[in-house]
This record gives sequence, C-alpha cells and structure tokens, in this order.
Amino acid sequence: MKEIFKKIIIDSQERNYNNIVQRDYQIPLATKKIVSLIGVRRSGKTYLLYETIQKLREVTDRENIIYINFEDDRLFPIVLEDLDQLIEAYYELYPAKRDEKVYFFLDEVQNIPNWELFVRRIHDTLNIALYITGSSSKLLSSEIATSLRGRTIVYEIFPFSFKEYLHYKDIEINLYSSKSISFIQNAFNSYLVNGGFAETFDESEDIQKRILKDYMDLIIYKDVIERYSIKNHVLLKHLIKYMFVNMGTLISVTKLYNEYKSLGFKLSKDTLFEYISHLQEAYALFMPPIFRNSVKEEQRNPKKLYVIDNGFRKLFDASLSSDYSKLYENIAFLHIRRKTQEVYYYKGIKEVDIYANIDGKFLINVSYEIDTPQTFKRETEALVEGMEYFKINKSYLITASREETVEIGNKKIIIIPMWKWLLSG
Repeated sequence: MKEIFKKIIIDSQERNYNNIVQRDYQIPLATKKIVSLIGVRRSGKTYLLYETIQKLREVTDRENIIYINFEDDRLFPIVLEDLDQLIEAYYELYPAKRDEKVYFFLDEVQNIPNWELFVRRIHDTLNIALYITGSSSKLLSSEIATSLRGRTIVYEIFPFSFKEYLHYKDIEINLYSSKSISFIQNAFNSYLVNGGFAETFDESEDIQKRILKDYMDLIIYKDVIERYSIKNHVLLKHLIKYMFVNMGTLISVTKLYNEYKSLGFKLSKDTLFEYISHLQEAYALFMPPIFRNSVKEEQRNPKKLYVIDNGFRKLFDASLSSDYSKLYENIAFLHIRRKTQEVYYYKGIKEVDIYANIDGKFLINVSYEIDTPQTFKRETEALVEGMEYFKINKSYLITASREETVEIGNKKIIIIPMWKWLLSG
C-alpha cells in the first residue's frame, strides 16, 4: 500500500489544475481548522479542492501539497490501519518536509470506516493542514462532531447556483442592460429545467439525461444501497421517483406508509423513515419542518419536500411544463438552503412556502403565475398573516415575470421575478 500511496502522491503533484471555474465559496488557505467540504456527489467538491490547490501552489512548494482520492481503485480495499502508510509514504519521499507545513487534501474520506480517528490524530500531532470531502451529511452527525469538536469548519457544497451558472456561461450580469437581461432570462429558462450540475451544461438534452441518470445511480447505489446494505431495491427506487416528482409538496410519512401498504409493498414504517433519512444524508432530499416553538409540534406536522437539483425531475416526469411552480419553489428553497440549514414553512390559517432567519426574518411565497385575482389574493393574504405572526413588515412573492411592490397597511410585499431574485443576494 505504501508504494501505491507514493505513486498517487507523485501523480497528484505532477498534475496541472488549470481551467477550473471559480465558485462562490471562500475556502480558506490559512486556518488551523480542518476544512470539511460536504455535499451531494458531483456537486463540485473535488474541483473546489483543485481550486484551493491551485491557489496554494502560488505561495507554496507543490511538494508540500498532497491530493488523495479515496475512490481511486488502486486503493481498494483500504482500511483505517492503511492510512498510517500514507504518512510514511510521504515522509519517505520528502524527509526534509517534516519541519515544514504540509497540506493534505483527502477526497471522499468517508469511504474508510472510522476515518475521523486518523484525521484527528494527524491534525493534533503533525504540522499538517487538512482538507477533507465527503458525500454524506453524516460528516455533520453528532458522533463526527464529537470526534472533531473544535477542530473543523464545514462548508456545504451544492450544485451551481444561478449566479455561478451565468459566470460559467460567461453571461454578464447587468440589470440596466436590456441585452444582458435577455441573455440572463434565456439562461434562466435552461437552468430552471436542467439544473446546476456543471458536467451537463454544454451537453445535448439526451446526454444531460444520461449524465443525470448516472449521478442518480451513484447516489442510490454508492451512498444508500451499499452504505446501508439496503435489501428492498424496488421500494427504494419507487420512493425516489415519488419524492423527485413531488418536490415542493407536503409529505406525511404515515400517509406515505399507508399508501405503499395499499399498493402491496411489504415494509414497516421504520423502514420508510430509514430510507428517507438515508436519502437526506446523501443530500438527495431536504425535508424542512413547519415552524413551531416546540420540536414535538414540528415533528407531528407534515414536512415539506425539496430535492437537490431541478434537473433530476425530468428523469421521472416528462410533463414538466404542466407545473413550473414546483420547479420554481424548489429552486427558491435551494437558494435559501445554501445560506442556512434552518429553513421552515409556516402555516397558520394559510401557508407560506419558506421561512428562514438570515440577518433577519425572511418570508417567501413562490407562485409561477399570479394573474388571477384569486391567486394574487391567496398568496398575499398568506404573506400578511405570516408577517403578522413573525412581527415583520416585509416579505417576498416570487413569480415568473411580474414585478412591483404592494403595500397592505404597514406591510410591504415585494413581487419579483425569480431570475432577478436569485441574483439579488
């Protein structure tokens, strides 16, 4: 194993990391903390490591920088005890580096059981800066947080935001230019349906679907079936299809359980909870609760369902044009979720799609069209009720194209097109 590590180390140091699209993440180059990047597969965690390596090479000898991908087939089957050979291999190659700061980039490290013991030890005992990635939110779980307490800072990495997508496409963001706005709106129509996975951006519709299908298979088999030894593959696949088609809707696990029972599936309610939990840990799904002051009350109510990327929906549902509202709401949720993990929906007499506290309380309703008086009344009345409950005077109603500010008493509702709101902050 030591000789394999030496080859991988040298390969990584000889590699050029050019032509990398910069993302809107500020990954620190100088910190005493372990830097952890987590998120769904293919969201760009590895390329953020490459970007960080490229920046480090401008100020640091490349021999002081080591990148290891633990999904490299040359390392299989690797176990915790093998990791010491990585350190030995490096210092055998570069014995003089023991007195210098060395940067280790460990990609998909969660594949090794108990990896955190090794990471904690070398962080505490050696002059090593550590950057780690993983495709599971278990990297944030209580046991990992306990093992690395006080040692790590965590960045959640998502597929490209709309602003990052425009940067990739080299589209100028100038809201005073009619020409720029035309390009932005055209790009948004593509981004809305096709999603934010960078590998799909320049491909045909057929190739996009094939790439997304491969990504979905990776999530299903690597991050759920293999990791948790799932036996009921048919139920899992059926559940995934249900979830991805029904983004933006309220989900009751009890009702879903009864529905599957009526369809003839043999399952327990605990199994359904576990499968949904595994999909959340793989960053495939998000299920924000209703906002309540009591955790018990939050748990008693249905949860809202969102998915990691709009592009996945077209794998399961060909009738996208029939309900753009779901795609709109999902994209709005992801925009907020990038900023905070504490996202809820509100329901009193009426329902508000998204509530969060980001530098102040934040209420959003999403409606693709508000052309009819009934729709406009429903959406605005819900926001007014929410603003009264949270004691705030401003909220947002996000639409396809309408733009105005509506004042109702001392309450202000900013109606704004989705594409513009996504670029506003």
